[in-house]
Amino acid sequence: MILARLADVVRQDGGLLAAALRDDISGPTPYGDAIALGPRADGHAADLPLVIEAVREGYLLHYGGVGGGRIMSRDDDDLALLAGDRLYALGLERLATAGDLDAVRALADLIALSAQAQAAGDEPLADAVWAAGCAELGWGSTADLEAAKVAARAGETGAAERLGAAARHIAESLAPNR
Repeated sequence: MILARLADVVRQDGGLLAAALRDDISGPTPYGDAIALGPRADGHAADLPLVIEAVREGYLLHYGGVGGGRIMSRDDDDLALLAGDRLYALGLERLATAGDLDAVRALADLIALSAQAQAAGDEPLADAVWAAGCAELGWGSTADLEAAKVAARAGETGAAERLGAAARHIAESLAPNR
């Protein structure tokens, strides 16, 4: 459902990206589903599950290899990179329009740190960045999460574990009624 809504947004924009939409739009939406459980998502003007899945699609188009995205074709690598950039921008734009600067910062951190992890070939760090980013967008940040992001930016050993622990703390301790 989230991916169908995202495809509709791309389709409304028209142009080359709309023409590159897959016919078989499908795939899991674990990040959007997780954020939907967070208190910040309830009634958020930007539609946080859509925002995170737009950015995830952009990430998959940039780093997902041949399989690439779930809604966009990778038949043309240059167009796939352009689509990835547009989907990153779509998420940030929706948050900025909603006036949620904390979420803009969190999403910018997620994009930057996941790119850093990909550049280093550190898949566990990339996974931890996504978990932490979703926790922050859905529930908010903590001092532990901010410290873990600083450690990740600095390339410290154990940063992935720190990000994962901070994400679990946010989701489990701060949201016991899930």
